[in-house]
Amino acid sequence: MDPFFILDTPKSFEEASDSLQKAVEEHGFGVLAVHDLGHTLRSNGLPFLEQCRIFEVCNPQQAATVLSTSMALNMALPCRISVYTENGQTRIGMIRPKAMLAILSADPSLKDVARAVEASTTAIIEAA
Repeated sequence: MDPFFILDTPKSFEEASDSLQKAVEEHGFGVLAVHDLGHTLRSNGLPFLEQCRIFEVCNPQQAATVLSTSMALNMALPCRISVYTENGQTRIGMIRPKAMLAILSADPSLKDVARAVEASTTAIIEAA
């Protein structure tokens, strides 16, 4: 299975960013931070032509369940969903939570949480 879930959208970069913000909230998650990676690179004098915003999103109940299994998994939190351009195409994507947690922990109790988080974050991306 592809470890990435990426959808192309006909929306502009700004429209997709706004849509993602709304979809996150509509699905019971919160946006903890937004990193405008494209702006950061350009402001440091780098010739970065694409756009890229990384949204750190979290559902507190699911995060608490993951952390109760292993505090070391805090390094995999929060979930990150990116809006970016690639050769003129706006895309929205993430690393699949099930794939990431499977690499980081063999604890079977995390499979259900990862499945639920992935279902929610996939629905967020599709809604955006």
